[in-house]
Amino acid sequence: MTLYLDNSATTPVLPEVKDAMLPYLLEEFGNPSSKYYSEAENAKNAVNNYRENVANLVGCKSREVVFTSGATESNNMIIKGVADYYADKRGKHIITSQVEHPAVLETCRYLESKGFLVTYLDVDQYGRVDIEQLKESAEENPPLLITLIWGNNEIGSLNPIREVAQYCNKRNILFHSDATQVVGKFPINLEDYPGLRFLSLSAHKLHGPKGIGAAIIREDELGLPTKLTPLLHGGEQENGFRSGTLAVHNIVGFGKAAEIALQNLEDNILKLKQNEEYLCNILKEKYNDRVQFNHSKENKIPGILSITFPGVNNELLVKNLAPYVAVSTGSACSTSKPSHVLKAMGYDLEHIRSTIRISMSPEIKKDDLDIFNNL
Repeated sequence: MTLYLDNSATTPVLPEVKDAMLPYLLEEFGNPSSKYYSEAENAKNAVNNYRENVANLVGCKSREVVFTSGATESNNMIIKGVADYYADKRGKHIITSQVEHPAVLETCRYLESKGFLVTYLDVDQYGRVDIEQLKESAEENPPLLITLIWGNNEIGSLNPIREVAQYCNKRNILFHSDATQVVGKFPINLEDYPGLRFLSLSAHKLHGPKGIGAAIIREDELGLPTKLTPLLHGGEQENGFRSGTLAVHNIVGFGKAAEIALQNLEDNILKLKQNEEYLCNILKEKYNDRVQFNHSKENKIPGILSITFPGVNNELLVKNLAPYVAVSTGSACSTSKPSHVLKAMGYDLEHIRSTIRISMSPEIKKDDLDIFNNL
């Protein structure tokens, strides 16, 4: 059986998550926007209860959780919505980085075609932005929005989100972060990040179902949600932020996965760190100087490894490994292109085309990784 090590792309649904979802596919099929009768009320109660679980995972209020189809929609919704609503009030400057997920980069490029000015910050050797460069750009031309990935999906590096949030709070700058990869692998309490107004997340990165995510839209000091133009129009669902009939079964799955992730957070982080160290030691002993690690040892998401085998084509390597282990060449959303993340970190094309990503799950046991001794 293939050892699955591509958890940054997606994760298997936990049995408990599947069991929680099934009744809302079969018996409890009501539309939560309907009224009075039991099917509708049961669906509405389920949405409310499991929304609370998602809120608890990131430390926000349940009414700040807006369900979407996933982080890609959340990124689009927040960035485009903020740009449209505030352009006349706050100007047209957006600050982001060169190593964002394509859902952020392509959205920013779209806005550039509409007359917005986007600054793409450089990154260091581990893919992290320089807070001083960010401040310099913001002081030179105050932005309407700063959007930075919290933890990189290819190399696991963590951006200085707390420092950026503090700066944005002082300067009254709207701040968004794509937190897709860190949720469930890193403790988050948004009460500790007062300047962070928006967050994007996706259920299928933490053993929930595909097709469901959330945009966290924080309230201001008066208890009013931060305003933005909705991406979808046509109904009043999700406080008018996101029209469309709610996918109750997926929301239940997301909420159950969030509940489990929060309960097991400390244990899961420890397991991921131990497995990462164990696998790195195997590869070092087996390949010596024929293997290079691109990720930082510290200040990163545990369990995500960027590994280069100089002179070995990564596509062929992934293909040859496929019968034994499932790994990838990088982001699942840009499989046909060389990694823009590694390029921004200063690596040449030869290095990039010899690099694979391994991303682990807490469900993996150390003994499972011994398969690398025989490959």
